[in-house]
Amino acid sequence: MKKKVKVKSFAILIVVLLLIGSGVYLFLKEDKIGFRIKKENGYLASSTNTVNLYEYKKEDDKESLSSSLEVVRGEKVVCYKDSKLVYEDKNYVKIKYKDKDYYVLEELLVKKYEDVVLEDTLYVRTSYNLLKDLNGNLLDLVKKGSSVEITGFNKLLSDGSVDLYKVKVGESTGYFYSKYLLASEEEAKKNYDPEGIGKIHEAKLDKLGGGNGGSLDYYPVEKPTFTDNKMPEQVYALYINGSKGIKNSIQAYIDYAKTTKINAFVVDIKDNCVPAYKSSVYETYSPTNYKYATNSIEDYKYAIDLLKENGFYVIGRITTFKDDYYALDNKENAISKTDGSLLKHGGSYWPTPYSRRVWEFTVNLAKDAVKLFGFNEIQFDYVRFPDRISSIKNIDFHNTYEETKAEAIQRFLMYATNELHEMNVYVSADVFGESSWGYVTAYGQYWPAMSNVVDAISAMPYVDHFDKNPTYWNNPYQTMLNWGRTAALRQTEIKTPAVARTWITAYDTPYWKPTVVYDGEKLTEQIKGLYDAGLKGGYMTWNSGSNLTKYKSQFSAFNKIYE
Repeated sequence: MKKKVKVKSFAILIVVLLLIGSGVYLFLKEDKIGFRIKKENGYLASSTNTVNLYEYKKEDDKESLSSSLEVVRGEKVVCYKDSKLVYEDKNYVKIKYKDKDYYVLEELLVKKYEDVVLEDTLYVRTSYNLLKDLNGNLLDLVKKGSSVEITGFNKLLSDGSVDLYKVKVGESTGYFYSKYLLASEEEAKKNYDPEGIGKIHEAKLDKLGGGNGGSLDYYPVEKPTFTDNKMPEQVYALYINGSKGIKNSIQAYIDYAKTTKINAFVVDIKDNCVPAYKSSVYETYSPTNYKYATNSIEDYKYAIDLLKENGFYVIGRITTFKDDYYALDNKENAISKTDGSLLKHGGSYWPTPYSRRVWEFTVNLAKDAVKLFGFNEIQFDYVRFPDRISSIKNIDFHNTYEETKAEAIQRFLMYATNELHEMNVYVSADVFGESSWGYVTAYGQYWPAMSNVVDAISAMPYVDHFDKNPTYWNNPYQTMLNWGRTAALRQTEIKTPAVARTWITAYDTPYWKPTVVYDGEKLTEQIKGLYDAGLKGGYMTWNSGSNLTKYKSQFSAFNKIYE
């Protein structure tokens, strides 16, 4: 019995010794070929979007290190901490990336992901407000040519670029879009394409008080296509205002639209003095708007949901810088006279486009509408200063940053577009037909600067707005063709124009006798004139009363595909 125990113990001892021997062999083998190295995780870092990885070779006692792979910064790798290489007076560390060994410059390895961005100072090439946080709250304007100290970032994009840098500017800290920053101060101070596009717009001098074209931004802006939110190539839209009872009337519009080629609706979120639903945003910024909202959230949601369920592309319209209720609630953010009284112009009060508080209010309202109702697009109307006020004296616009009117309008649209694109929503802006004539208007609209920023630009060349000459409203085809050619020319003056989708006159011409009835034939002539001029993004019907009976009388225009 004892003999068996000894044999068994001896066998166990042999197995243990074999295992130890194997471990020692492997240990010595790894040590001999240089793999017994301390390993730790790390991240590839850079002051640019990518990092070069190198392959090491040794043949006939000759060493070489050649670039093998370009990888976006932020990638996680395994670092062989003690395996370093000095090559041409530079220090490299051996890493494993996707199961293959490479070498990388030692200074391009960091232990923490939050340290992968190595930029320290960048320069502003496009004036933009510092963001207080990632919710879109605004701090002071940082002007073109200024330097910012990089202290972090919010996220890396798929190509290794930064979305928003965390920065310090003077005593302020916040976030700033990387797309508005350059590494060179000299380049940042230049205008985009100074000998080409820049020269075109620098020639547009400040003749009317709206600003000059040369101070605006024309850097190309890539227009997005959201996979879960497709914008129709051509929008054929009816307009519905936000008056009380939208829940009860919406089905009739849908039933009619389904008999036509209509594929979209423009629905008011807020018109001046007609806020369409009781948004909680009003409770913070404008209690009077909340008080006079025409519909409950539930009723308004019913209407928008029904439009979407029936396959329509839905655009939410917001009057931006014309809002009696907001101005009365926030007199410090409204255009006033120097004696402190509010300026009433055209029967309304006007929040000043220079106020970042007004910007935040408007964009937060848009975000709220997207979250609650799922709008495909937000359309900003009255994106301008009041028109025809040059003769009025002693006006205080509260111009905190000493901007031109055109600068304020473009910068608001940049802010709104950036915020809403984060929600996979398109942005459009309404402009006067005059903005296509090739100068900076007195109220701050300059077509190329606005078209460069938004996804769709929607002019309002209503036939009764041209002149008191009945030739215009009696000949809508020629009127729209002539106007459309000037607008199409403006589109060629930038590299990334918005879709040109135009408002058409869908009401009978007022003011003059005899009244010209705008039936289906007159609407068709307008649309054909626009398309023949090259503006083929579609149309939207302006009829402030959203009169369904009138829309039905125009059936022949809505039952066509335009090319």
